[in-house]
Amino acid sequence: MPSPPSTPDCALAEIERQHLTRVRRTVEGFGDGADTAHVVVEGRRVVNFCGNDYLGLARDPRVAAALRAASEVWGVGSGASHLVTGHGREHAALEEELAQFVRRERALLLSTGYMANLAAISALAASGDLVLLDRLSHASLIDAALLSRARLRRYAHASAAAAERLLAVHAAGADGGRGRTVIATDGVFSMDGDLAPLAELARLAHARGASLLLDDAHGLGVLGACGRGSLEHCGILDAGAVALLVGTLGKAFGTFGAFVAGARELIELIIQRGRSYIYTTALPPALAAATRTALALAQAESWRRERVLALAARFRRAAEQCALPLAPSDTPIQPVVLGTAEAALAASRRLLECGFWVAAIRPPTVPQGSARLRITLSAAHREAEVDALIEALALALRGLTAAPAAS
Repeated sequence: MPSPPSTPDCALAEIERQHLTRVRRTVEGFGDGADTAHVVVEGRRVVNFCGNDYLGLARDPRVAAALRAASEVWGVGSGASHLVTGHGREHAALEEELAQFVRRERALLLSTGYMANLAAISALAASGDLVLLDRLSHASLIDAALLSRARLRRYAHASAAAAERLLAVHAAGADGGRGRTVIATDGVFSMDGDLAPLAELARLAHARGASLLLDDAHGLGVLGACGRGSLEHCGILDAGAVALLVGTLGKAFGTFGAFVAGARELIELIIQRGRSYIYTTALPPALAAATRTALALAQAESWRRERVLALAARFRRAAEQCALPLAPSDTPIQPVVLGTAEAALAASRRLLECGFWVAAIRPPTVPQGSARLRITLSAAHREAEVDALIEALALALRGLTAAPAAS
């Protein structure tokens, strides 16, 4: 007989047994500065080394002032979807400015990065088509591919050669498919901090007549001479090399929401067919106004980008001197892979006791056996804080080796 369905209690007990229970911590306030790097978490003042506010703009007074001023004009909510009455002047202006920033014909605002990927994949692929994803692609890309009903294949992480082998099989009809092909990848991988081989993937897509989709949530604003992200960093200047570019606004730009940018016709297709765009309430117009200010600041104040990358390099130099188990990453995302969920939890707890908030990342967010500390740098951090984190991290890991802690 088939096993009875698991009850919620049993499912929760199994999650707990595997040390995979997710726990929310409540941020109760901030430090003295206008940043998110110094927070009060459940009564404890800590330095936040696990957020995505890379440029330190989330609490910038000028961004907050733009939000307040726009709310006086437009109120709080948009009141409807973009295609009903929710699309306002601030949305339209932000879309134009985002398109100009990423050098695409048009950009389209969505409420979250998850929804943006759903809309983008649905514009490029459908039943009978093929979607190739990097093995470590974000969950939203995986779900988007599944919902598109296209055939999904995943290639070895950051391997254009592996993607090419799958494309060759598809081109020969050996997998039963003859439809369109989409290659989708993160630009900067959110849990590893490394970059996709974008130049090789772009050449492959061009040679095979495939469409390339790039989710550059963690690259935009941070990488490239002007902060235009992974494509600028890799020297890919031809807008046609990438069919659709997805970006989020809640990381380097410090606000909320996301966008898809590309050729005018593709963006119009998303407006007509993108369910995650059509059937949801538009972003509050005041948030769009705040994001316009944040986008302008990110471009004008290049020192933010330079500083966060310099801090990442400082962290790596010090970590290597202490022989800490670093993954290869030159971005603000610096994972320390510890293997087991128990080890990651224990290290995270010990760092919190020392005044540093670093989240333990465990399966299914990362593959089995690769639980880690995901350390992220912000332009709001101080050099002394980075140095102190390294010291605390070295002590925490030494303690784990000597006497592993129970979760």
